[in-house]
Amino acid sequence: MSLVLIIATLVFRLLGAFGVRRFATWRVSAAHGLALFLVVTASAHFAPEGSAFTTTHADLVAMVPPFVPFPALMVYATGVLELLGAAGLVLARTRQAAGLSLAVLFVLLLPANVYAALAGQDVSPLWLRVPEQILYIAVALWAALGARTVERAGDRVPA
Repeated sequence: MSLVLIIATLVFRLLGAFGVRRFATWRVSAAHGLALFLVVTASAHFAPEGSAFTTTHADLVAMVPPFVPFPALMVYATGVLELLGAAGLVLARTRQAAGLSLAVLFVLLLPANVYAALAGQDVSPLWLRVPEQILYIAVALWAALGARTVERAGDRVPA
């Protein structure tokens, strides 16, 4: 899944190199890349069993540790949070709050990934999943901490 983030970021930055002002910086391109990644991953939170998705709602429910109440509802809720975070990342005025919130969400979701791996479920091995989570946290924080605007000719432009 990290490939979605990486390829999307590169494509957005390439658009910036060709003159699309919105993607003029790596930071903004990465924020949009993470947003696209989140739309893809959030989709699995709502995918019914037997659908074309490689991961479905039922698969994600199975990853929820036993100490978390209402696992099916939590999977739906985290899917909604991922979609809201994606929307927040593409808007300059909400990018900081979205990035910080997503970093916290990624930290909170890590125990589910650890639980699933240790329980022998068919998920990414921990040696891969933990660095991926660190990448997602880092990109979310990078987008958030660089989210500011500058006044230029009366316009608010993402910096």
